[in-house]
Amino acid sequence: MTDLEELRAAVLQGDADAAVSVARNMLDAGGDLAKIVNRGLIAAMDEVGERYSRGLFFVPQMLRSAKAMQACMGLIQPLLKGDETSSRGKVVIGTVKGDLHDIGKNLVAMMMEGAGFLVADLGVDVPPDRFVLKSQEIQADIVALSALLSTTMPSMPETIRALEEAGVRGRVKVMIGGAPVTEAFAKKIGADSYAPDAGSAVQRARELLGGS
Repeated sequence: MTDLEELRAAVLQGDADAAVSVARNMLDAGGDLAKIVNRGLIAAMDEVGERYSRGLFFVPQMLRSAKAMQACMGLIQPLLKGDETSSRGKVVIGTVKGDLHDIGKNLVAMMMEGAGFLVADLGVDVPPDRFVLKSQEIQADIVALSALLSTTMPSMPETIRALEEAGVRGRVKVMIGGAPVTEAFAKKIGADSYAPDAGSAVQRARELLGGS
């Protein structure tokens, strides 16, 4: 088994210690960063998403794999020197104003990072203006809104209106998700995409940006 295969296997198994050990050995041996990230970590997380969509993986397994990937990125990110050229896009994500739930949002953020997106996570109870400011600050490609309560769903169209009023709506795609959210609601409020779960969120994000 090659080092890349060992790295992918460790991430798939959610074994953070093993994944970090392999990644560190590869870095110490002068391994190519792009290969470690793209053919190792991202390839593993792509497989995690595929297994989840086929019902072969469940949320706890996805979380363990995502945490293993994040642990490896902790080693690698300082070596990237802020290079954003190889990212799949920039995403601003948060749970909308009035909603304090973050498990689903956190999982989507981790899966996005694992798939190669640069993610700015604003946390929970995020008002529309913070989504606007952050999207302007990092020149975001996607703004992802999460809500777990039906009572907080109105914050989603409010955020879209805020993006429009700030003149950035034409540049960013808006993705929404959460337990009470539906495809019909997404269309009603003018969102660009709806993702029912973390695995599909990555695929929807790629589709929005013209990838596969």
